[in-house]
Amino acid sequence: MDLSDRAEDIRQGEELDTGKVGEYLRGSLSGLSGDLVVEQFPSGFSNLTYLIRVGDTELVLRRPPFGTKAKSAHDMGREYRILSALKDVYPYCPRPLLYCGDESVMGCPFYVMERIKGIILRKNPPKGLEFSPSEMRTLCENLLDVHYQLHAIDYKAIGLTGFGKPEGYVKRQVEGWSERYRSARTPDAPDFENVMLWLVERMPPDFPKPGIIHNDYKFDNVVLNPDNPLEIIGVLDWEMATIGDPLMDLGSSLGYWVQADDPQDFQAARMLPTTLPGAMTREEMVKRYAELTGVRIDNFDFYLCFGLFRLAVIAQQIYYRFYHGQTKDERFKMLIFAVHILEQAALRTMRGGGREGH
Repeated sequence: MDLSDRAEDIRQGEELDTGKVGEYLRGSLSGLSGDLVVEQFPSGFSNLTYLIRVGDTELVLRRPPFGTKAKSAHDMGREYRILSALKDVYPYCPRPLLYCGDESVMGCPFYVMERIKGIILRKNPPKGLEFSPSEMRTLCENLLDVHYQLHAIDYKAIGLTGFGKPEGYVKRQVEGWSERYRSARTPDAPDFENVMLWLVERMPPDFPKPGIIHNDYKFDNVVLNPDNPLEIIGVLDWEMATIGDPLMDLGSSLGYWVQADDPQDFQAARMLPTTLPGAMTREEMVKRYAELTGVRIDNFDFYLCFGLFRLAVIAQQIYYRFYHGQTKDERFKMLIFAVHILEQAALRTMRGGGREGH
């Protein structure tokens, strides 16, 4: 049984000019022959991801979303650069093949990379795939270990010295995401002012050893080996990667981490299979990360609260586009409920209900 992630028909309004794209690819990449077929990977709310088949060759194409967008948030050249830097030192990232900054081809920059074919876990495992409690625990450990391996890379040694600004990273993130939330707030959204003030008042100093951070590292952005689903063979979606504080990255990841004993409202927002029997808790993930790094982490409530808030901002920014008619994608309508749920989760964490890192 093939449980690998599948592409589907392209969503209306997100079609590509297959003639122009095919001509460009055949002229830029050697060995391509045969008919060009384009499908779309259906998940994700930001950059668009397409499966390109040319004869027997499979490629993945990434482009910014259609419509209103902030260019800095969808920088294809930046995403291509980090993949190019990591490809020889981090075996999990897709190999980049081609970057196109010529907007006459598609109306925007885009890039093409190899396809890593495998299983991607979303809210529930695909039918036919089951994990025993011990297997689920091993998978969580592997997920964390691959994340730590990224943080441990010497980014200066692979030419990424200017890729981000690690100094003042925490302060910049708290202030920047607060500004984004206020700008994207709609009348039906909570104000989050208590959360933003709490984060400002509790900002820790920068992590002593900054590293490459993915900024959206979670189960549905990793690819599992179809022959051994406990093994991670790919890490996808590098659009938000930078150089910064690894604990902020871990907090952002665990903002998605709904566990089996969480309140019902947070359970309703679950997008990943983190409630399966044997799955590690957030507290266990933090403890393992501390053991891997040798760093004592006794204030993780700050990083988790930031992760929850940041996730709410992302959801609100997308919902803002729907609210103001900039997109008709019906998936976005429900995001306002996620924003309210995340506010409550952040407030619980502020009150000491997050149970992490103490």
